[in-house]
Amino acid sequence: MAAGKEIRGKIKSVENTKKITKAMEMVAASKMRKAQERMRAARPFTEKVRGIAANLGRANPEYVHPFMAVNDAKGTGYIVVTTDKGLCGGLNTNVLRVLTHMLRDDQAKGFTPQAVAIGNKGLGFLGRNGVKVVAQATQLGDTPHLEKMIGPVKVLLDAYVNGEISSVQLCYTRFINTMKQEPVVEQLLPLDPSHMQDTSREYSWDYLYEPDAQTVLDELLLRYAEALIYQGVVENMASEQSARMVAMKSASDNAKKVIGDLQLSYNKARQAAITKELSEIVSGAAAV
Repeated sequence: MAAGKEIRGKIKSVENTKKITKAMEMVAASKMRKAQERMRAARPFTEKVRGIAANLGRANPEYVHPFMAVNDAKGTGYIVVTTDKGLCGGLNTNVLRVLTHMLRDDQAKGFTPQAVAIGNKGLGFLGRNGVKVVAQATQLGDTPHLEKMIGPVKVLLDAYVNGEISSVQLCYTRFINTMKQEPVVEQLLPLDPSHMQDTSREYSWDYLYEPDAQTVLDELLLRYAEALIYQGVVENMASEQSARMVAMKSASDNAKKVIGDLQLSYNKARQAAITKELSEIVSGAAAV
């Protein structure tokens, strides 16, 4: 009964795989809750600083911050936020597909792209496609810290201020709900007050600056850029854990289905072997 023995080995192998995927599903579910709490806690600050930056940008037109100035450089910067690990479905594939289309558009325009990679998957993708990686931040863990990201990202921000690139795009996956995550590409620089403003308010504030407008805007817009990047990273982490939980649950369900099919095949092989043995016994008795 060599066939039956082989099938039993396959069943055992799939059962072991199912145990692993089930454990990974439970771990991802636990991490997902913490990642969602971190993401939701960061959203109010990002939305508030977005509104303040928009109002301040419109309230003081005599000073134009470098982040709001438009230049004609033949280059584009990308901050690519992906995961460090795999086994999370098509999460990384979706955002990298959008990035691929943008890189093709840049190539058609004659632009030279530069990128900062946050996450191993994006770093590997950029390397395979020949995109210049000016800085990287990988292995951020389950709890991202801004100080680990702002150093690499500042390289791209400084390149914009120095007129080396015409824009900076932030690519990440936005968390919608547990079953849905959306790839997003946002323009980080130049900052456009019309894109940052709160559409629910039709009025603008008049501000008194202390010590002066330049100091306030320099500090505020830098914090705005940092907040937007941090929000993108925590949104991506919440999406990662949700996608991994769903992917591992699907893998566990598929393993259960495979085990059922293999068990049915094993029973058929065992029944065929028993029938064959009985036929041999009956034939031998008849011959005697």
